[in-house]
Amino acid sequence: MTWLDLCNDQRLQDLPFKIELNRFGKIEMSPTRNWHGFFAAKINQLLGELMANGETIVECAVETEDSTKVADVAWVTPETFAIVKDEFSCSVAPEICVEVLSPSNQTAEMEFKKQLYLQAGAKEFWVCDEKGRLQFFNASGKLPQSVLCPQFPGVLEV
Repeated sequence: MTWLDLCNDQRLQDLPFKIELNRFGKIEMSPTRNWHGFFAAKINQLLGELMANGETIVECAVETEDSTKVADVAWVTPETFAIVKDEFSCSVAPEICVEVLSPSNQTAEMEFKKQLYLQAGAKEFWVCDEKGRLQFFNASGKLPQSVLCPQFPGVLEV
C-alpha cells in the first residue's frame, strides 16, 4: 500500500487514530486522547504566531526511509512550502517536525522518528509529552531550546 492509496481509501477516512505507513507498506495506527489534540493545536497556534515568516501544517505526512510518517505539527519556510504544498506527502521534510506523544508511543519509537525526520531534511525535531513539556533536538542532539524558534516555551500552559 502507498500513502496515496491510503489517502484515497474511503474506509480509512474517519478513524479516530493517527495513521502512518511503515517501510513494508503496512498501516500503523496510534490511538490518541483529547490532550494529544489540545497540545497539537497549542503548538500549531504558537508556531504560527512566533514564526509568521513560514507556514504550519497539522498532521503533516513526510516521506522517510521507513515510508510515510505523520508529524502532528510541522513548520516550513516559504521555500519548502512551495515544494510540498501540493504533494500528498512531503518529499522534503519540514524544517520543524513535532510529535505529541500518544499513550502507545515508546521512547525507542520517538528516537527512530527523530532520526527519520532529520535524515529526510528536518532541521529540528520536537517532542511534547502528556504534561505539555517539550524537548527539542537537532542533528547534534538535545537542545536547551529551539534554535529556529528560541522564544517557544519549554512547557505549554493548560
